[in-house]
Amino acid sequence: MKKCKITVLKTTLDKELAEEYGAEGLTACPMMKEGQVFYADYAKPEGFCDEAWKAIYQYVFALSHGAGNDVFYYGDWIRKPGVAICSCNDGLRPVIFKIEATEEESQIDYVPMR
Repeated sequence: MKKCKITVLKTTLDKELAEEYGAEGLTACPMMKEGQVFYADYAKPEGFCDEAWKAIYQYVFALSHGAGNDVFYYGDWIRKPGVAICSCNDGLRPVIFKIEATEEESQIDYVPMR
């Protein structure tokens, strides 16, 4: 298993929807910042938003296990193998992530219980 590099590409705010449904003073996500980089494999990186992780972890898992164009790209999504562009599931202020497979081997940092 390899590690994946997760880069925050963009934090957004849908002003029209936020105006209608959002709390007063709602802004783009305060947790994630454009340009932040995280590394992950099977576990959520420290400091990463729990909800965002739930939305993207399946892509991290697939890429860390060697998924390529034949697994979830179908030739009509991303042109570069080993990359996925995903977002969190916040409908008012989604954060856009780039997930890239790396060559860095993952290390299990716990002792399995038997």
